[in-house]
Amino acid sequence: MSSQTTGDEVDLDTVNGGVEGDGGVEHGARLVAFTEAVMGSDEAALARERTALRALLTPEAFVDAAAVIGAFNVVDRIANATGIPLDAGLAAMSGEVRAELDLARFGSSANTPGAG
Repeated sequence: MSSQTTGDEVDLDTVNGGVEGDGGVEHGARLVAFTEAVMGSDEAALARERTALRALLTPEAFVDAAAVIGAFNVVDRIANATGIPLDAGLAAMSGEVRAELDLARFGSSANTPGAG
């Protein structure tokens, strides 16, 4: 898949653990590992991944990465809890990405009419 902002190729299979490496995103593997640690319950893994990522990124970039994880988590949970439907335009634009990420495999996808 090509990034719309840079034209660089990125491999979304990296998100699902299907590809080793960065998937075309600078520090991609480390960002995925940090995200997994944030969403998990292993405090030691979180501390390890936080330290590793902070060594690679500027303080501002680290805060941005953490903010994206937090914002996505809360927005996603609100959308799931309220059953916000996926509008036709977004459904059309995101269909390929949703399929590539296999988002329908998550039980909560049933909460989004027209997208699960």
